[in-house]
Amino acid sequence: MALYTDDFYDHHEATWHSSASVLVPIVQELVDAASVLDVGCGTGTWAAHFAACGAKEVVGVDGDYVDRARLKIPEEQFQAHDLRQPLDLGRRFDLVISLEVGEHIPESDAGTFVQSLVRHAEVVFFSAAIPFQGGRGHVNEQWPAYWAERFARHDYRAIDCLRPVVWNDERVKWWYSQNGLLYATPAAIAARPALARAMERSPEGALALVHPDKYRRHADPERLRLGRLLKALPGASRNDAARLLKKLRR
Repeated sequence: MALYTDDFYDHHEATWHSSASVLVPIVQELVDAASVLDVGCGTGTWAAHFAACGAKEVVGVDGDYVDRARLKIPEEQFQAHDLRQPLDLGRRFDLVISLEVGEHIPESDAGTFVQSLVRHAEVVFFSAAIPFQGGRGHVNEQWPAYWAERFARHDYRAIDCLRPVVWNDERVKWWYSQNGLLYATPAAIAARPALARAMERSPEGALALVHPDKYRRHADPERLRLGRLLKALPGASRNDAARLLKKLRR
């Protein structure tokens, strides 16, 4: 699992913290979750934010490669598991979250992965990378409708109530603003008035969105040239390609 190095976690930790500080209170207003399961938790930053925002119990699940010394939750609240395999903890939670994880699951295992999520809660906070989003270890980038259809097989409805609120909030990294949706059963929606109101306001038929920050990254011709150089130079680092690009500009 060389993808998940110290450099990877160092690079993303501030992003996780900043984004969670905004989104977790919003989700908690809608769900009021006392127990939260984070599937693909990384260092547990999001789970720790839910604990700080009222959740009495949080559990994080991710690969055995996670450095326990980096966990933001107690080690006994972490469980190692291969997320490509079915997950069954033998209990239910008020909320499951799985953020920017689905794109790491091979398409052959995507249905099993969604089944693992819905097995544990009637409400799921979910985001996954869209096509051409890019990132380490992405093997199954899909539009939100792909995931919505798999949740619908279990009678979970897509609730697009988060993106309109955080779309222009610079504290939230663009991939969460672009991809973050709630999925819930009709019973869960009916039992939570705030969630029911959010469902009523949720736009229909516009799940596929591209955030301006993402668009600018792909539309920038210099970034495109850098990307081509990286692909053309096996083993080259981003710094190597940047230096070469600088020479080509002269």
